[in-house]
Amino acid sequence: MDAHRMHTADMNTPDPISRDPPDYPRRVLLAVSGLSPQIVTETLYALAVRTERPWIPTEILLLTTARGAEHARLNLLSGDRWFGRLRADYGLPPIHFDADCIEVIRDATGAPLADIRSQADNDATADALTEAVRALTADPDAALHVSIAGGRKTMGYYLGYALSLFGRAQDRLSHVLVDEGYEGHPQFYYPSPGERVIHTLGPNPRPLDCQQAEVTLAEIPFVRLREGQPQALLAGSARFSDVVAALNRALAPPRLVIDVTDGRVEAGSRRVAMRPADLAFLLWFARRAQAGQPGLGRPSEGVPDADYAREYLAEYDRLQGLNARTDARYRDGMSQGDFDERRTRVNQSLAAALGARETAPYLIDGTGRPKTYRLGLPPHAITIRED
Repeated sequence: MDAHRMHTADMNTPDPISRDPPDYPRRVLLAVSGLSPQIVTETLYALAVRTERPWIPTEILLLTTARGAEHARLNLLSGDRWFGRLRADYGLPPIHFDADCIEVIRDATGAPLADIRSQADNDATADALTEAVRALTADPDAALHVSIAGGRKTMGYYLGYALSLFGRAQDRLSHVLVDEGYEGHPQFYYPSPGERVIHTLGPNPRPLDCQQAEVTLAEIPFVRLREGQPQALLAGSARFSDVVAALNRALAPPRLVIDVTDGRVEAGSRRVAMRPADLAFLLWFARRAQAGQPGLGRPSEGVPDADYAREYLAEYDRLQGLNARTDARYRDGMSQGDFDERRTRVNQSLAAALGARETAPYLIDGTGRPKTYRLGLPPHAITIRED
């Protein structure tokens, strides 16, 4: 994906909810097409001309095959073609849409897809559409409108699913409905402001006036699953199968595996990077949960807890052996600050690897009054591997 055009943000910025979609400074129409590029002009007409409050994109991105890209370029952009005519007919402002905005889906080797025929082609298409949506929705100043009316059915499915995975409050999903006779007609691109005659296809053609055509935007509600996605998927390249697998893991029974010998943590089959000092803290709470022991209160302010330090250092020693610095830090016991810091770092490491939705069962959380802290997993969901 062209980094300059996509304006990809580095962080997962919370969705702004104070603005309506037409009020965003960047408005992107994202569509897919096969050999019928009319989907672009039909959708643009419906959004910009036919809606009660017009939504006029600042840019358009079309994802298609190599054959579809040629059709789109020649029919929409070449010379005085249909995209420019639509803007002129209805006085629309400048919209960034040129040959560079028609992006060809590529296979695993980087070769342009001529068509979508095999499982490998389907996989490449799913990944390309997912990454396009992920990158566009990373920009908090952008509102995205996704049209699934064009292309093969699988393209529409993957594009709609990708928006469900990454879409925010300001993003929309739609399909355009076109009157019979005009739908799919190679000479129909949008309802004209004046009379323009085309003829029906097949035997016994009859005249049709493009001015009389009805193009209706059907907005499609979708479930927004963005909240709780792992940060790695939101911030980096996102394969369709990886995102779906992450959601499926969130629905699976939780399972925590700590390999003491290798210093490795797996939560729900996902590897969690964690520093030894934090892993020792998690291991301490995991061992207590596995044994059915009660939660622990925070050490009193200014009064380090010697028992906490002894139990924690025993786990640290099992992981990698004590060093003088760690031994000195906890010589007088574990302070309230030490306890809070380790617990926070463990929870942050889990959330960074898993996302909010998948992390919840693995957090070291406090309950009750006074608050006590424990790992809430049942004993059978915890595996500690040791020599």
